[in-house]
Amino acid sequence: MATEAKKTELVIDGMDCASCVNKIEGVVCKLPGIENVSLNYTNQKLKFNLQDGFDEVGHVITAIEKLGYKVAKPQTDAPQTETRWWQTGKGRLVIFSGAMLALAVVLSLVLPDYADYVYAFAALVALAPLAKKAVMGAVAGQPFTIETLVTIAVIGAIVINEAPEAAVVVFLFLIGELLEMMAAAKARSSVQALANLVPKSAFLVVGDGSREVAADSLEIGDVIEVRPGGRVPADGVICEGQTSIDEAAVTGESMPKRKGVGDGVYAGSINADGVIRVTVEKGAENNMIARILQMVEDAEASKAPTARFIDDFSRYYTPGVIVVAALIAIIPPLAFGAEWDAWIYKGLAILLIGCPCALVLSTPAAITSGISSGARQGLLVKGGAVLEAIGKVAQVAFDKTGTLTRGKPAVTDVRVFSGDEDQMLALAGSVEAGSSHPLAVAIVDEVAARGVKLKKATASEALSGRGVQAKVGGKLVTIASPRYGQEIAGFTKEQEDEIAALEGDGKTVAVVIVDSELSGLFALRDELRKDARDAMRELADMNVRTVMLTGDNARTGAALAKQLGIEVKSELLPQDKLDQIEALKAQGNIAMVGDGINDAPALARSDVGIAMGGGTDVALETADAALLHERVRDVPALIALSRATMANIHQNISIALGLKAVFLVTTLLGVTSLWMAILADTGATVLVTINALRLLRYKFVK
Repeated sequence: MATEAKKTELVIDGMDCASCVNKIEGVVCKLPGIENVSLNYTNQKLKFNLQDGFDEVGHVITAIEKLGYKVAKPQTDAPQTETRWWQTGKGRLVIFSGAMLALAVVLSLVLPDYADYVYAFAALVALAPLAKKAVMGAVAGQPFTIETLVTIAVIGAIVINEAPEAAVVVFLFLIGELLEMMAAAKARSSVQALANLVPKSAFLVVGDGSREVAADSLEIGDVIEVRPGGRVPADGVICEGQTSIDEAAVTGESMPKRKGVGDGVYAGSINADGVIRVTVEKGAENNMIARILQMVEDAEASKAPTARFIDDFSRYYTPGVIVVAALIAIIPPLAFGAEWDAWIYKGLAILLIGCPCALVLSTPAAITSGISSGARQGLLVKGGAVLEAIGKVAQVAFDKTGTLTRGKPAVTDVRVFSGDEDQMLALAGSVEAGSSHPLAVAIVDEVAARGVKLKKATASEALSGRGVQAKVGGKLVTIASPRYGQEIAGFTKEQEDEIAALEGDGKTVAVVIVDSELSGLFALRDELRKDARDAMRELADMNVRTVMLTGDNARTGAALAKQLGIEVKSELLPQDKLDQIEALKAQGNIAMVGDGINDAPALARSDVGIAMGGGTDVALETADAALLHERVRDVPALIALSRATMANIHQNISIALGLKAVFLVTTLLGVTSLWMAILADTGATVLVTINALRLLRYKFVK
């Protein structure tokens, strides 16, 4: 019997640029017993599955180390310490290369006859680590790498007596790699900072007191005490006390929420004022912040279609550059008798200009920044492919209950037809007090809010889905639908008209009948979220069509859709929703927004499924994207983020290819020197990186 593949994770150190991902993945994918290989350049984590029969990762580590990289196992318990750029291996290499270049300049002034030898020595010493990687890559079956291009160009420059430029080329290339590493670290730290929100210790309730323990030692079911001003150390439910909880750092919600017994809290949120006790529901490895970090890591490793195209293109691009450079260096001297040194020089410049660093980085840098920016604002996206697809949707279908509405009915109108209002409220509240039905809870809440005291109800009886009745103070009180109410009590024409008008507004009516006489009624409705109208207007401004899919009756659906100014499809069963999604897909890419539970099939069938469930497990796992705070405006915000990211990618590709095109022309005209040629790639890499990092500050403002 086959066993399940073992999931394994390694940390790779020494990746110079995003193109290293392709090199390492290419080698690891060819190893026996390895499948589902994924390498995230941003956090430098390599994930793969070991097939049945393979228990060790030694052959994987050996293969990667042969490429010139260092491999380690993740240290989950190790403290996160900030490393300065000069403390890194890459930083030290830049300092060393710069020092060698400066020494060469000084010695060339002191010993001008030996200047070329001094520069050549400086260039070769600084080149040694790159040349080693180039050789290792070739041996491992990856001969066409950036290190190969630079190594050929530098050695070629020394051969044709251009040693000073060779030394400058190596130094500039290493600076470009260092800047790229620093940019990746910045993107990584912007999300990793979330992990630091969870406190390292917690106050575990023991007997009548509490004692301080490590937060990661908490177990499900433990009760912890959170004091005013302190951060919640674990996901859980308040079991004692009430307070205001600031969840801004976790979900992006700016206003603190008032919470009491039975309400959930997230690890990392801040207890604003009262002392509360919380029952732990999730361990440290599975709390909200841990899941966000894991989801962002997986998303960054997932490649968008544009990124996959660039990767495929670069596999042919790099060897193509070598061929073109060789032809430029050889053909003019052989065919036309041109000067060898001049055209070899131009061929070497083409090699440097052709380095694909900036091009390969253009897409993943933007995708990583976009995903990180979204995560910090409570917009979780499961991968680059999803982020790219969201911006292309032409229509969005919304579930109604819990998505466009609050998911909790509330009393909107109270009418009294006979007797005293307080008496009618007391009778109705007393009958509904023992029920957990959402409409009953809403009626009891309304009665309590008006300060009316309840009475004791006896002989309670459910009326088979038509209502409920009980005896209160010797009176038989029935709360039911208007249809059933008319069977046990006579309604006047005016009462019927009033009920019809309330139902016409999309409200649910519950009539109160006391001893066969209509005493009054409650009108209830699941109200729209306060930002729903703004969200629909913003989507319309973005030329995105909107439609509401609901299982409610046509009257209720039409009333809410009219308020929002959108289309509606009512009285839909789950299968009907699937059919509607399928029909709408024929009219363009469609996103489905639901609560991540009842709408799972429709979410899966749409081009992009967006779950809006306040960060529940199902919301995080079911759909392609999840909105952590229950805000409809996050849907246009997500689409805008996707479009901004794609625009950034297009800008990056234009920068990378544009600079190469300009320098290609100037090289053929004899204007570009070798050190200027390396700037065509290093400069483009820096510009692309800076442009991508702009997305980390992206905010949707409308």
